Amino acid sequence: MAATVEGGIESPAGLSSAAPPANQAQLLDSLLDEVLERHRQPEDRYEIAAILESMGWNDRRAQETFGAESVFELADELWERSQAKVLYTPFSKAERMSPAKIAMALIRNFLRGLIFAIPMAISVVAMLTLKFSLWSYENLRVDYATGIAIGTILSFVTVGGFTQAIARRGFFYIIQGYYNMARRVTFYLIALGFALCLVLCVLLFLFNTIINMFPLNIIGIIILYYFFLNSIWLSVTVMYILRKELAFTGVIIIGIFIVFILFRIAGLDIILSQLIALIFVTILSLLLVVYFFRAAERKAERGIEPKLPKMSVMMYSTLPYFVYGVLYFGFLFIDRVMAWSTNDTFMPYFIWFRGEYELGLDFALLVLMLPMGFSEVVLTQLMLNIEASQKTYLGDQIPEMNREFQRIYMNRLWMLAGIATACGIALYSILYAIFRDSDSIGNTLFRVPVTHFVFVVAIIAYVCLAIALMNAVILFSMSQPGYVIRSIWPAFLANLVVGFLLSRWIGYHFAVFGLLAGAVLFLALSTRWVKRVFRHLDFYMYAAS
Repeated sequence: MAATVEGGIESPAGLSSAAPPANQAQLLDSLLDEVLERHRQPEDRYEIAAILESMGWNDRRAQETFGAESVFELADELWERSQAKVLYTPFSKAERMSPAKIAMALIRNFLRGLIFAIPMAISVVAMLTLKFSLWSYENLRVDYATGIAIGTILSFVTVGGFTQAIARRGFFYIIQGYYNMARRVTFYLIALGFALCLVLCVLLFLFNTIINMFPLNIIGIIILYYFFLNSIWLSVTVMYILRKELAFTGVIIIGIFIVFILFRIAGLDIILSQLIALIFVTILSLLLVVYFFRAAERKAERGIEPKLPKMSVMMYSTLPYFVYGVLYFGFLFIDRVMAWSTNDTFMPYFIWFRGEYELGLDFALLVLMLPMGFSEVVLTQLMLNIEASQKTYLGDQIPEMNREFQRIYMNRLWMLAGIATACGIALYSILYAIFRDSDSIGNTLFRVPVTHFVFVVAIIAYVCLAIALMNAVILFSMSQPGYVIRSIWPAFLANLVVGFLLSRWIGYHFAVFGLLAGAVLFLALSTRWVKRVFRHLDFYMYAAS
């Protein structure tokens, strides 16, 4: 039988009278290797057909060499063979960590999640023992408390987007060892945050001058507390991405100590004492940020430093995280605004601080501490398992892998739900045992019906929020911020609408049901999106890579 040499492959003249099937398979494999040399990962069979044509193959040649009716039929055969290679090529086994290393990693991540909540706990403890913290005071005049509360809420809402953007983009460069790039991006975002803060301070002052919402002393308190707290939140975000959370805890303790010296020992006014302490904490925090970055850059390996992307591109890529930050902090505080703006009592301003409502929320917020630590552990372990699955599952086992991670996720979800619920019950029981017979501010939780009501409902809301936040972090880790926004945006609206209606129809303290409704909706929607991701985990792993 005559043979021809086609494209460097010695092949039979026709399939029906060709060499044995084993030889034909070898020839097809050789041709596939040539195709893959031109493009390692063809998108589909049509791209393979185009590559074959670029190599000089046509219908006649395909028929004479392999007995195929056309180039497309030959491309179909090569596509199936390429997929078989993908499906059955084994991966190297993932390196297994020893139980001791796993335990240490879990402990470190738990403490990392817990440490971030410690400043909140320190502020509560300071209020219970000293009756003041860095930005609050138990016996403060209500109009001053209103000004401080407005400044605090504004600082969280306006800086929330910047903190999320800094955390996302700065940490992205840090984990790659590009500390110089991380510093430049971080300081750029901090500068933008300061610029926005200054612009809003000026606009707020001018707006108040025109319509006279607040007296001059109150608007001054709002602006000053807003500016300095805004600066502190920007700094603490940088400390978090540099894993220096304890430094911020130390800074908060120093600030409270300064307030103690100025207020209790020197006898200065509490507002003046706190503002001086805030100025000191702001300057110290910014200096520590500069120091930590320089120390990190000195330890980093020297090498090629890639150029930063255009700022317009960077801002576009971080926009979803910025939006989430604004919505998240808006979600946390909108029920307060609804409660404090309810005109059912003496209202010298359009918003009036309600201490009974605020106290219940502040103590309930402590329920987030332990779940935040466990959430960090769950996320780290889950992402390590996902990373290992890329080396332990074959291509034809993708459905099995997706089902396995759906099961793992649901187990972790119920586990965190149990932990958060237990923390809520434990918090109520511990505070009841400590404060039921005391004369401290904590006794207000159980002595004042409004505070007790808000405290109980807020505990339930924050338990739901703790689980929803785990979902949000999982979605962020899979590079799906859009799903997080789709979850928290309706939750924000539910918080606003329910809080507004119930506070006007029944009583101002029923605004807390807005927080509960929003937290439940956030949990339901975020769970839905995470389950969707794990149903198609292979696709989202590819998208995130």
